[in-house]
Amino acid sequence: MRSEQEMLDLIISVAKKDERIRAILMLGSRANPSVPRDKYQDYDITYFVKDVKPFYNNIEWINEHFGKPVMMQMPENMTLLPNTGDGHFIYLMIFEDGNRIDLSIEYTPYIDDGEPAITLLDKDNYLPQLPTPSDKHWYIKHPTEKLFADCCNEFWWCLNNVGKGIARNELPYAMKMFNEYVRDMLNKMLEWYIGVNNDFSVSAGKFGKYFKNYLPAHLYKMYLKTYSDADCDNLWTSVYTACDLFHIAAVHVANNSRYNYNQYEENEMRGYLNKIKGEIY
Repeated sequence: MRSEQEMLDLIISVAKKDERIRAILMLGSRANPSVPRDKYQDYDITYFVKDVKPFYNNIEWINEHFGKPVMMQMPENMTLLPNTGDGHFIYLMIFEDGNRIDLSIEYTPYIDDGEPAITLLDKDNYLPQLPTPSDKHWYIKHPTEKLFADCCNEFWWCLNNVGKGIARNELPYAMKMFNEYVRDMLNKMLEWYIGVNNDFSVSAGKFGKYFKNYLPAHLYKMYLKTYSDADCDNLWTSVYTACDLFHIAAVHVANNSRYNYNQYEENEMRGYLNKIKGEIY
């Protein structure tokens, strides 16, 4: 596998030789000093150009300058994904040696929103002066009391659909509701739990990938048990484990934020789930 320096040399040399490319920005994990380094990290690269058209759906240009990818996706070409129609074009590419480049061709000015970013090349002082990259942009944010209450309500409310899905033996529906809608709220509450314990100065990572690093070991073990196979009994166990874990995290966040936790809401939904489960068995 080519080293990071070899990849960066390639990315920069392509731009230096092409007058149409005026600047390069690297974002993503390789621009974030807080992310552990490994060989699987993508190269999230933006080429800023004066005109996107010559680079739009130009696979020949990609093959000539970067080599032929073994796997590629071009979101702007796909009917499966919504096309925003803003004129940029993205090449998502994996090469034979395992390196991946996510290359965005962009003509609109870059606006610094705090996301870690590194300027690799700027021929015309086109890019703004960027601060030293840090992870602060991704720090967990303290919820407002309304957001906290809404998260609790959504978690408990959506569980009714999970219970009905299991009762009807509609496993795809039950799994969809549990592993997307309910889990999204569980993950959000666990992020706030981590934030409370760390003065809201850490990131839990995309989709909670750093939960293991920040949750107490016993809570992380509970979290793992919220993942079920296709057995309905096991799914019920995962659902009740998720309820217990959400309660622990929500009460902790509420107490530390001086918010009210709606225990009535939880009690009623637990009772509803118990009723459905009792009718099945």
